[in-house]
Parts: sequence; structure tokens; C-alpha cells
Amino acid sequence: RVQGKIETAQIPARCGELLDLVGLGRAFLDRKPRTMSGGQCQRAGIARALAVDPKLIIADECVAALDVTIQAQIVELFRELVERMSLTLIFIAHDLAIVRNLCQRVVVMHRGAIVEEGRSEEVFSRPKHAYTAA
Repeated sequence: RVQGKIETAQIPARCGELLDLVGLGRAFLDRKPRTMSGGQCQRAGIARALAVDPKLIIADECVAALDVTIQAQIVELFRELVERMSLTLIFIAHDLAIVRNLCQRVVVMHRGAIVEEGRSEEVFSRPKHAYTAA
């Protein structure tokens, strides 16, 4: 049994479902990370996080090393998962444009301190701190 949720015999089917959910497909069940692209590895990591039916996902710099096209795909995947699964997502990123595009509420930190927080459209349309405005 895994996390007391499913029987061992059900694990391959559940893994396949999760890979389908994140856009990889069951063909990735036996793939090794070294044979996958950065975006595919991120999708596999997201599938792994979803395996325990979480209510909260913390994504820390999960798109930083990806090219812009793949970043957009991963952000859209998170948007779909939040909606479909009623997830709460804490998305940590230095790229404020991505944060603005994805998040409803924002907390902006600069040098280890919170400098601004609020609804995304308010924080970015009327920034109170120079770091947010930059």
C-alpha cells in the first residue's frame, strides 16, 4: 500500500493516470530522467507530487531553468491543475512576470523581508516598493 491510499497492484495504473494528467502519457512509465528533457522532468515531478492527492503544492523555482515556451506550458499546467483539483499553489519565483500571470495573491520578498502583499492585479498595477515596480 502506498500512503494507505491504494494497493500495490494498483500503483502502475495510478502512475499512468498521473502521467496522463500532466501531459506526459503512459509511455513515460519506464523512462529514466536522463532520457527526458527539463520540461518532461518537471512534469514527472508534478505527477509525483499529485500522487498523494495533496490540497497544497509548493513549487519553488520550478520553471527557472526552462526555456520560455516550456515555462508557459508548465504555468498553464499548474493553472489547470489548481482549477481541476481545487489545489492551493504556493508558487515561488524570481520572475515576477510569471507570478503576475499565474497567481491570484502575491507576497513580494526582497532581501529576506516581505515588502508587499495583496491581490496580484493590485500589487502589480500599483506597486508600493521599488523592487516590485522594477
